[in-house]
Amino acid sequence: MSDAQFLADTRDAYDAMVDGYVDLFGSDLDGRPLDRALLGTFAELVRAGGNGPVADVGCGPGRVTIVLQKLGLDVFGIDLSPGMIDHARRTYPALRFEVGSMLALDLPDASLGGLLAYYSIIHVPLERRADVLAEFHRVLAPGGQLMLAFQVGDDCVHHDEAFGKPINCDWYRQQPDDIVRLLRDAGFDLWATVVREIDGVDKTPQGFILARKPAVEV
Repeated sequence: MSDAQFLADTRDAYDAMVDGYVDLFGSDLDGRPLDRALLGTFAELVRAGGNGPVADVGCGPGRVTIVLQKLGLDVFGIDLSPGMIDHARRTYPALRFEVGSMLALDLPDASLGGLLAYYSIIHVPLERRADVLAEFHRVLAPGGQLMLAFQVGDDCVHHDEAFGKPINCDWYRQQPDDIVRLLRDAGFDLWATVVREIDGVDKTPQGFILARKPAVEV
């Protein structure tokens, strides 16, 4: 599948899903204590490193962007979906949100103190994950922090309908060890890998990885 095709399919899917997605996921992270704790850890690491700007890449309606802002970070959101960005801007007018692709972030080299990809690498074809992680590495300053969240598994789930809307979108589940290897290949130092087992809320285990761009490149 070409980049243009999967990007267009993902963008159109989330544009179609805005209202239903917000109704289901639009609040902050009530009922997800581990997610909140790990985001708090991420924020603490960013602040300890100088509290540089943080990009919430794949921010959707901004529900996690606002959590990071409340944790004291200078955060802004980026999402492929103009519909999601429009909603985020209306809901959180004090925050900055921009349309963009994680394969080609419109950001200078070494400009971020942190980057969060909270369930947003899940639509990237497996063969393009290395390119995405290289782009994350490019935009992070030395010592910059990275946090990823994703569903754990080995399968690709395709949906042609969501919230009563026709879509054409793939969800790629991933193994933490595979992502760790890709992160190391991209030049990151690993800090923590966490897997939350199935808990009655999610249908699959959930993975979280914290990594850092080395303060001094070797």
